[in-house]
Amino acid sequence: MENQKEIEPSSKELSPYAGRWVAIIGRKVISQGGTPRQALNAAKNSRIKETPKIIYVPTKKPLQYFPPIDSIVSVLPSNIPMFLVGGAVRDAILHKDLHDLDFIVPDDGLKVGRQVADRLKAAYYPLDKERKSGRVVHQRSDGSYLVIDFTVRQGSNLESDLSARDFTVNAIAVDVKRNHELFDPLSGTADLDAQLLRSCSPDSFISDPIRIIRGIRFAAEFNFRFHPQTRSLMQEATPLIPQTAPERLRDEFFKILDVPQVSKSIQALDSLDALHYLLPELSNLKGVNQSPPHHENAWNHSLSTVDCFSEILKLFTKGDAKILIDDELRDSFIRYLSSFKQKIGIHLETPISRERSLKSLINLAALYHDIGKIDTFEINKAGLLHFHGHEKVGAQIINRRAKKLRLSNAENGRLVTIIRNHMRPLLLAQSGRELSRRAIYRFYKDTRSAGVDVCLLSLADTLATYNLSPPLIVWEELLDIVRHLLTAWFNQRSSTVSPSPLISGNDLIEQFGLKPGPIVGDLLEVVREAQAEGKVKTKEEAMALAHRLLGSASISDFI
Repeated sequence: MENQKEIEPSSKELSPYAGRWVAIIGRKVISQGGTPRQALNAAKNSRIKETPKIIYVPTKKPLQYFPPIDSIVSVLPSNIPMFLVGGAVRDAILHKDLHDLDFIVPDDGLKVGRQVADRLKAAYYPLDKERKSGRVVHQRSDGSYLVIDFTVRQGSNLESDLSARDFTVNAIAVDVKRNHELFDPLSGTADLDAQLLRSCSPDSFISDPIRIIRGIRFAAEFNFRFHPQTRSLMQEATPLIPQTAPERLRDEFFKILDVPQVSKSIQALDSLDALHYLLPELSNLKGVNQSPPHHENAWNHSLSTVDCFSEILKLFTKGDAKILIDDELRDSFIRYLSSFKQKIGIHLETPISRERSLKSLINLAALYHDIGKIDTFEINKAGLLHFHGHEKVGAQIINRRAKKLRLSNAENGRLVTIIRNHMRPLLLAQSGRELSRRAIYRFYKDTRSAGVDVCLLSLADTLATYNLSPPLIVWEELLDIVRHLLTAWFNQRSSTVSPSPLISGNDLIEQFGLKPGPIVGDLLEVVREAQAEGKVKTKEEAMALAHRLLGSASISDFI
């Protein structure tokens, strides 16, 4: 009698079914499907009286979980069926890093989540008490965090749960006990191979309009295209976006600001009429023309600035960028600023809030940096366009938008500071004067750590203004200013940016008989500025300067 291996199809015969479940009778594959149930049901249609053998055909490339999830799986309860689903499986197929894990369980994800958190000694909190969903936040050995969600299965079985998800590429699951066997009832792996985003059902976007925003992000992140029918469904459901909680909209949109091709994502949202529900002011920039050296209207210029910001970051991290094809411009950048590569990286990795990256905030600032031009548009007698004070008006607009997005006060303040000051590096470069220590001190007095963001945005803004080819002298003058500003922040902060006070308000009050009030703060600020300039180095010199300042006006003004 032949053994089992001899009667099964060969690996070559099975290779067309990689990643699928097949029904076998003898050496013949009689049906296939994304799950064992699908393969069996298909087999019964042609071989009613025979019982086939159902096997899984491994993917051509083994699934790889980065980082390995063995340590997580080892602490999962072994007495209940549990499936890893969604993005983690998709990323394992694509060999991408894992940032979160989503498990579905038959019942009570709250209980399972707490058990896992206890075993991992990780943080735990209820994600959705009504639906019994729990979340574990596990800090990995490299300091990064892995978010692990446990959600109760929706529907009567695994297939019904997967069919209720957003896109087929996210509707793939694996049993944690056999984490290399895919359950793929909607052929998501085929769509992954085709780089296609296809909705799981006709009402995917009606049931949850946030999926429209998420779909735009996936398209940008993975360079996928939408199935034509899926795009139509997205367009039809766009008016339902306001029904979504503002916090969910914000969080999904900020993920867009964190992935490649931000400008294309913004244009895609605009083409679906979805941008209006997120950033309603932005499309008004389409009607704002600009004078040379700008070569685009304010809308296209803002999108170009976002693209250029991305390329500026590549110049820092890789020393090259596709968008800067001019060798002289690229070489100048490297000569002036390459020494800040590591420090810029650390700066950008320091988030203002745990939920959103600094990079995403700067991208939002880049989109809004010229928003004030809508309200400051003027034409002078010579026919030239002017936008005097647009940065101050823009700061007010982004302040209102940040509040509606429900950003934190720190994030709001950062955006306001960036936009209010985004012209300063270029104006300093155009002044024709050597950058003084006083100017550096005043720049950072107004911007603090956001001054670094302002420098990066100024570089991107200039590249976009000149259609990626600014005159070399303009570019190098700006690079020189940015170099001095970055040097002061990263290397000379204690002397030039934020010198330690030599005297206190009490010193002034006791020495000169002053009363507490604004004048004391004004005197301290003048003394501190003199410190930054290097004109005052000791307490005695500081007190002498304060004495001269008091003597320069009527003493009654200060008492």
